[in-house]
Amino acid sequence: MLLKVTGKQPNSKMCLVCGLKNQFGLHTNFYELDNNELLAIFKPRKEHQSYPGRLHGGIISTILDETIGRAIMIQSEGAIWGVTIDLQIRFKKPAPLDEKLRVVGRITQNSSRFFEGTGELLLHDGSVAAEGYGKYLKTPLEKIADFDEEAQEWKVVNSPQDPREITL
Repeated sequence: MLLKVTGKQPNSKMCLVCGLKNQFGLHTNFYELDNNELLAIFKPRKEHQSYPGRLHGGIISTILDETIGRAIMIQSEGAIWGVTIDLQIRFKKPAPLDEKLRVVGRITQNSSRFFEGTGELLLHDGSVAAEGYGKYLKTPLEKIADFDEEAQEWKVVNSPQDPREITL
């Protein structure tokens, strides 16, 4: 299915998932799609391995958690933040290193205090390596962390490699 990219979400400086200056981070880019799903694209390196040549399951859980949790920002234009209260991951296939991987996340329920979502880690051939479910407590950012957008370099960083359309 061909989908249009409707927006790109911010990156930060040191986040393990999206931090562009974290030398051990995933340097993930997040793209909002016209079907209200969020697409994460990243390329894991040897620092992210468990068994040789395989992405660590904890990193798989982390990227699924981040993508599902960020998907709420599509509906709220970044005004809603969440704290993970339940995360369930089902591992189906090993995920390789040094290959671009994609994660798709979506919101399945949204109430006044909580939101829930699901997501999948997709391999190069489109098969599912892992599935995730998350439940999040809506929490104002100032109660989560002392977050200074400027100091954390929280901003959209566009690149000529950013896709305009994506096939899922």
